[in-house]
Amino acid sequence: MGEFVMPSLGADMEAGILVEWLKRPGETVTRGDIVAVVETDKGAIEVEIFEDAIIDRLLVDVGTKVPVGTPLASLRTIGQAGAVGPVAAAPPGAAAPKEQATPLPPPSATIVRPAARPAGMPAAGDATRPYASPAARRIALERGVDLSGVIGSGPGGAVISIDVEKAAGATKPRAAERGPDLAAMRRAIGAAMARSKREIPHYYLSRVIDLTKATAWLESANAPRAPAERLLLQVLTLRAVALALRSRSGFNGFHTATGFRPSERIHIGTAVAIRGGGLVAPAIHDVDRLTLDELMGRLRDLVARVRAGTLRSSELTDPTVTVSSLGERGADALFGIIYPPQVAIFGFGAPALRPWVVGSAIEPRTIMTASLAADHRVTDGHAGSLLLADLDRLLQQPAQL
Repeated sequence: MGEFVMPSLGADMEAGILVEWLKRPGETVTRGDIVAVVETDKGAIEVEIFEDAIIDRLLVDVGTKVPVGTPLASLRTIGQAGAVGPVAAAPPGAAAPKEQATPLPPPSATIVRPAARPAGMPAAGDATRPYASPAARRIALERGVDLSGVIGSGPGGAVISIDVEKAAGATKPRAAERGPDLAAMRRAIGAAMARSKREIPHYYLSRVIDLTKATAWLESANAPRAPAERLLLQVLTLRAVALALRSRSGFNGFHTATGFRPSERIHIGTAVAIRGGGLVAPAIHDVDRLTLDELMGRLRDLVARVRAGTLRSSELTDPTVTVSSLGERGADALFGIIYPPQVAIFGFGAPALRPWVVGSAIEPRTIMTASLAADHRVTDGHAGSLLLADLDRLLQQPAQL
């Protein structure tokens, strides 16, 4: 019998609250299906499954706070005549088993269980109150939907958020309407960063890069485009980082208890500010294989879903390296803290027009400071300086990106 467990959605997560089940016992699920919604300090996350299986039993009630690594459901293999067999259930977010970071061990905290009946379950004999998940009730209240007339598709006929969305005439379900708990998020991020600084021997490097060619090419490429189709400087830097990492694998992967494990794929965790405060860095997958237009589309989609609270678990567990950019109104330079178990983080300051020596003349040029924080257990300053030099070279040839 296999298990579907509470995933670790980052080094700053110890537990999550099960908000909603989207599958019922007896249902067949395939790799990538969204099975549940989990509330974390960063908002509600859609949790995927990464095996083909049949949901055997749901082990945790909606509304339960569950430590990372705790079984949420039991699974059985898809066999003949309903045969039951073991399921190798990979942690949600594992793009490839050999590249997945070792999940954090579950804390010893006791599961905080709700009342005897699941959240939203009517009391015995109460036929007027439909069985609905907390998320469904919240959306129904906000959208003015009468739950008594909604047919549930959740476990045991429960009304779940997608049912309310359909009843309200929505074309796309929303996984979460409630924003993250800012104070809790700050505490979680602070704890993860303190752990990073204690355990990871950081070294820092920076390089000032002339972006004049890159910005001129960008202006030319965007001239014939409609505003919604224009490229941002950020996609050039993301693409340049990905290409530079192809030949510098020591900066792309995970450091675990058994040592460094490089990743064959480049999934860049892209820092996005959450409205109201806070930060999250979900992955854009296989950045080195995307065109600039594809990358721009992925970036727009990711930012929109961060703001809407509809991230998937794989986007939080897959990043093999992180890039943070403060944009045009940010500081001159940014020096990040590595997000374990990753081994590097890039930072890009705000581009600015500055006097620059070109040959024997001084000219106004668009300049930006790029930084690298890396793990000294895996690489050193020499390797890091070569990586930044590669990044500079790539940004001098924007048409090749």
